[in-house]
Amino acid sequence: MQLDHYRLLGRSGLRVSPIALGTMTFGTDWGWGADASESRKQLELYAGRGGNFLDTANFYTEGTSEKFLGEFLVGQRDQFVVATKYTLNLRDGDPNAGGNHRKSLVQNLDASLKRLQTDYIDLLWVHMDDGITPLEETMRALDDVVRQGKVLYVGISDMPAWRVARANTLAEWRGWAPFVGLQIEYSLAERTVERELIPMARELGLGVTPWSPLAQGVLSGRYTEADLQISPASGGGGASVGRHERNKTNGRLTPRTLAIANEAKAIAQEIGATTVQVALRWLLEQPGVVSPIIGARTVAQLEDSLGCFAIALTPEHLARLDAVSAIELGFPQSFLRQDYVQKFMSGGTTITL
Repeated sequence: MQLDHYRLLGRSGLRVSPIALGTMTFGTDWGWGADASESRKQLELYAGRGGNFLDTANFYTEGTSEKFLGEFLVGQRDQFVVATKYTLNLRDGDPNAGGNHRKSLVQNLDASLKRLQTDYIDLLWVHMDDGITPLEETMRALDDVVRQGKVLYVGISDMPAWRVARANTLAEWRGWAPFVGLQIEYSLAERTVERELIPMARELGLGVTPWSPLAQGVLSGRYTEADLQISPASGGGGASVGRHERNKTNGRLTPRTLAIANEAKAIAQEIGATTVQVALRWLLEQPGVVSPIIGARTVAQLEDSLGCFAIALTPEHLARLDAVSAIELGFPQSFLRQDYVQKFMSGGTTITL
C-alpha cells in the first residue's frame, strides 16, 4: 500500500489516494492552523508522493481553506480530486445561509467554486444532517448540480445510517445521483460507527472516508495518566491546555481511550514506528475504509502520518488493538449473533457465505 496506489471511491469509477489530505488546518483564522506558506508545503509534500484527494469545506477557517487551495492549484486543478462541503452557515442571522436545502446548496456551491477558482467540484459532501430539510429536496437539488456539471459526485457526512439508506434508495428509484461516499468519525477510539454506519456503507457501496482518525490527537501518544488527573484550568499536563481541555470536555480523553493509545504506543515501540502510524495503519486495514482524512499543522506532522505506509501490523498486533478498543454492538447485532439464535434460523445446518 502506497499513497499512489489508488482506490475506487465506493460504487464509482473515481480514483482516490488511500489517504486524503484534510485542509481544515489551512489558515489561521480560528487562532490555530498553518499559514499560506506552511499549507502550500503540506500540499507539495502530499502531491509529491502521488496523493490526489483533497478535502475541504466552505466553513473551514472562514473560507480561507478553500481560498488557499484555489491559489495552490492554479495550473494543476484537474490532477486532483477536490472535495468540499456545504451545510454549515457562514452568515450569522440568516437562516437560509446554511442547511441542506436547495437555496443553501446553490449559494454555498457558487461561493465555493469562486474561492476554489474552478468551475466544478469533484466531490460535494453534505456536511451533516440538518434534521429539517426533506431528503427528497436534498437529493433532487444535488442531482440538479450534477446534471449542470458543477459537481461530479456527491457524498454524505455525519448522518444516521437509516437516513443515508433512505436517501440513496430515493436516488436509485428516481434516477438521481446517489451518494458514493460516507464521511464519518472513525478511529481506534471511536468505533461505534461499526454498529450501523459501516455495515450500511458496505451494503450500499459507499466508500468510507474517516475523519479524526487520531481522535483529535488522543491517539498521538502524547497523553499520559497525568493528563487524566490535572485540571486543564491549572495549565498543567503533558498536552497543550487548549486541546487537553477540549478532549476532556468532549469525552475523547478518558481512561479507556488512554489505554487504547498506550497499546498503540507499545506496538509502535515494538516495530520501530510512531503511535500515529500504528493508529492510522489499523484504520487503513478496516473493511469498507477507502481513505482516512489526515490533517496537520506542520509538514513534520504530515510526514509522520504518511509514514503509516512504511509499517506493517501483524495479525497479533491487530488482535491486540481490536481487543483494547472493542465496543458493545448492542441490539439487534449482539442478539442476532448469539449461537442459539443462529441455530434457530439455520435449523442447525452449516451455511457458507
